[in-house]
Amino acid sequence: MATLGLTANTNPNKSFEVLPNPADSVSSLSFSPKSNLLVATSWDNQVRCWEIVGGNSQPKASITLDQPVLCSAWKDDGTTVFSGGCDKQVKMWPLLSGGQPQQVAQHDAPVKEIAWIPQMNLLVSGSWDKTLRYWDTRQSNPVHVQPLPERCYALTVNYPLMIVGTADRNLVVFNLQNPQVIVGSIEGRVGVHHIDDSQQSKNFTFKCHREGNDIFSVNSLNFHPVHHTFATAGSDGAFNFWDKDSKQRLKAFSRCPLPIPCSTFNSDGSIFAYAVTAKTSIYLHSPQEAEVKGKPRLATGRK
Repeated sequence: MATLGLTANTNPNKSFEVLPNPADSVSSLSFSPKSNLLVATSWDNQVRCWEIVGGNSQPKASITLDQPVLCSAWKDDGTTVFSGGCDKQVKMWPLLSGGQPQQVAQHDAPVKEIAWIPQMNLLVSGSWDKTLRYWDTRQSNPVHVQPLPERCYALTVNYPLMIVGTADRNLVVFNLQNPQVIVGSIEGRVGVHHIDDSQQSKNFTFKCHREGNDIFSVNSLNFHPVHHTFATAGSDGAFNFWDKDSKQRLKAFSRCPLPIPCSTFNSDGSIFAYAVTAKTSIYLHSPQEAEVKGKPRLATGRK
């Protein structure tokens, strides 16, 4: 089976491949909020940047850190890239000015997730040391340290809300205007949960990334910036587009023979980037409107 995985076609959807390939598995993908600059972090200690123009990828810059890099995030003005990883640090890289990376954050265990919060002019980092830490990048000490119930595995900010996923299947929601925990946890699968108490009846979960009795992890979930539908990618090598409002799958793509560890949309939703492991390839798919625009829910005839 391992031989089949290594020799099979890793690009069954005929997506555009970003070259050159990283030398080891890709851990995160991030598009600039201001342009089609794509950053990838990887287990070969590298942070790489490409410019995506007219179906072509042009390598722009790269840096090498001391240990594997696990996460990345852009500053909102598109000038600077943050990266964190197994060295327990966050580096700030002034990419557009050609500057060198400098350390701006420190944890007691590897840094798994980071995000820039422009409304607060702060960086937030989540670690396997079971803390969130908020940083003013001009200072060496954190502005605030927030304990977590377990190791941080995922983090996203949609101000004023920040959602953190941890080990033991905890999903913790913070109001950044009043940093207290609002919601508890969910288990496995993909869940659509409304934060507003009045909308709780609309919550639902659904099964995906399964084949028979085999259940695969969902490794990445990204919302389309225009249509607010979303994409999932998993260890079964599949990525799918979904409409949460009509509770339908909009598009199922051909499965890659190897897991997809991470994915992301660009700022206008015209490019969907995803990585495939083992061959360490990064691919770009141009979504058609029918693949990402929500559809009316089909009537079932049941009362």
